[in-house]
Amino acid sequence: MRIVSIQADQFRIPLPTVLSDSTHGQISHFELVTVRVRADEGVEGLGYTYTVGAGGASIRALIERELAPVMVGADPRRTEQLWEKMWWHIHWVGRGGLAVHAMSAMDIALWDVKGRAAIEPLWRLLGGHSPKVKAYAGGVDLYYTLDELRRQTHGFLERGLHAIKMKVGREKLSEDVERVEAVRKIVGPDFPLMVDANMRWTAAEAIRASRALAEHGLYWLEEPVIPEDIEGHVRIAREGALPIAAGENLHTIPEFQRLITSGGVSFPEPDVSNIGGITAWMKVAHLAEAHNLPVTSHGVHDIHVSLLAAVPNASYLELHGFGLERFLKQPLKLVDGEAVAPDRSGLGVEFDWEKLAQYQVRA
Repeated sequence: MRIVSIQADQFRIPLPTVLSDSTHGQISHFELVTVRVRADEGVEGLGYTYTVGAGGASIRALIERELAPVMVGADPRRTEQLWEKMWWHIHWVGRGGLAVHAMSAMDIALWDVKGRAAIEPLWRLLGGHSPKVKAYAGGVDLYYTLDELRRQTHGFLERGLHAIKMKVGREKLSEDVERVEAVRKIVGPDFPLMVDANMRWTAAEAIRASRALAEHGLYWLEEPVIPEDIEGHVRIAREGALPIAAGENLHTIPEFQRLITSGGVSFPEPDVSNIGGITAWMKVAHLAEAHNLPVTSHGVHDIHVSLLAAVPNASYLELHGFGLERFLKQPLKLVDGEAVAPDRSGLGVEFDWEKLAQYQVRA
């Protein structure tokens, strides 16, 4: 089997509701960059990554001008070899950032080809632990009013979800405490409730916040400080009062290795769209397992459900606000608060390209 062509496309997609967090402020759109890898035996694989509104054109250009020319003619099933080939081809301008977003989309498409060629769903191809994964609703809601926050919470419960994450990082810590308390009153004392600060604080501020929020029995505190502050994560884990989830902004396996081995994280959180794709995500999951840690996910839930279903140390799947449900022919299936990995070959994801077309960004 050989790759005969690679097509990259970019879309700018409006969100049905304006979302908000402490880093990006108000978010009205996101960018989707897709890759379609076609092989000579008639198999086509889909991969994709996304941005929070900027950088999509650069990612698409990296795929078209740098990665695609060195991938055409290769066997798409040799995912380890091709990952290494991509890494070293652009390492001088890569080792993270836009380059790894481009690699991620390519690697995901290769795994889709691999699964489709084998007539095997991705979650079984990767290990096949369990097709059902616990899921939580990832609210992007920092600037919602209390009434809006309460309505969102009731909506999540009506959908049958058994865990929720909300944003923290307001100007006043007392506001965060008030908002968490309001949600806790709705969901009850034993309901898994997570909070996400989106890198808002210093380590000292995060420790103070962690202690103030702990009385509400939170499941984890996510991204309390910037990802580069490994020492800060360690301090918060030791001196704070909540487990730490982190990693959505780490773009290499060695970065996860440093965070995990330092003791700065309880729930490693790789994002398949920016860690280097499925090949790299699985290595982080196994690294977490070797340190007796559960692995969770960030965004791209239609792919992450299969990755978490593959491993024995899966924690929760995040159902992200940047969902693609309206563009998917078979949206993610939820049963009694759990996500079910698709049994279709490969990713099990198929876009409705006609619906996406109106949002396409032309070169």
